[in-house]
Amino acid sequence: MAAVSRLAPAKVNLFLHVGPVEADGYHPLASLVAFADVGDRVAVEPADRLSLTVSGPFADALKGEGDNLVLRAMRALGEAAGIGEPRLAITLDKQLPIAAGLGGGSSDAGAALKLARDALGLRLDDRALAEVAGLVGADGPMCLHGRAAWAGGRGDRLTFEPALAPLPCLLVNPGAPSLTGAVYRACDSGPPGTADMPPPPLDWSPRSVAAWLGRQRNDLEAPAVTLQPAIGKALTAVAGVPGVRLARMSGSGATVFALFDTPGAAAEAEQLLRSEHSGWWIRKTLLA
Repeated sequence: MAAVSRLAPAKVNLFLHVGPVEADGYHPLASLVAFADVGDRVAVEPADRLSLTVSGPFADALKGEGDNLVLRAMRALGEAAGIGEPRLAITLDKQLPIAAGLGGGSSDAGAALKLARDALGLRLDDRALAEVAGLVGADGPMCLHGRAAWAGGRGDRLTFEPALAPLPCLLVNPGAPSLTGAVYRACDSGPPGTADMPPPPLDWSPRSVAAWLGRQRNDLEAPAVTLQPAIGKALTAVAGVPGVRLARMSGSGATVFALFDTPGAAAEAEQLLRSEHSGWWIRKTLLA
C-alpha cells in the first residue's frame, strides 16, 4: 500500500467565551469553531513499527517533543482497537506555527486517526474515533470532525452548524508563541467570565456573521495580549487593513484572524501585510 495523506486543517475559534475553572481543572467553554482550507499535511503508510517523521517550515519547533499528539493518538487507537501499537510510518508536514491557537496538534492527530483507521482496515466510525481523539485532548473531537460546530462543555460537546457559509479570512501569526496554560492562568487572575452561548445569527451571510461576531468576544484575548504584546501588534495591524470586518485572536493565541466580504479583499490584505511584516506568517483562506 502506498502512502496516503490528508489535510489537517487549522481550527479557528470565531468567538470563545470562558467560564471559571472547575474542580476538575478545566474551564467551561462556549465557542463557534470553523476550519480553514490551509493546515498541516499528514501521511501514513504500513511499516514494521510505529514512527513519526516531521518536516516543513515549523518542524524544528517540534524536535524537543519526544511524544507528540500524533503518536499519543496512535497508541490510544491501538489500545481502543485491541491491536497493540499500530505499525505505521507517519509523516507530518508542519505548515502551521506552533502554540498558535489553531488546534494544529489536535488536527494532526485527527487526520492521523482517520488515515490509520483506513490503512489498517479498522471498523470504527467517526464517533468511535472521536472518543479516541478525546483521550488526547479536549479539542480532539472537534478537530477530528473538522466541521463548523458550536462547542460547549470543555469544548467536547459539539453541535454541527451547516448554515455557516464560507468566510473569506486572513490568518496572521506574529511569530511569537502563546502558551495555553499561562494564558488560562492569567485569565483566572481577572474577573470571572461566563461560558454563555449566544443565539445564532438570523442571517448567515459573511457580512452579517462578522457583525454578529463583533458582539461576541474571545475571553482569552486580553490576558494573551498582556503576556505576549506581539499579539496586540498583530491585532492592530490586521484591524487597520482596508475591507476588514472583524479582527480577533483565535483560541489562546497567538494567531489573529480577520474576516472580509470577499476572497479578493482578503488577498489584497494578505499582500499589504506581507509587504509591511515580512517576518510574520500570513495566509488567506476560507473558513467553513
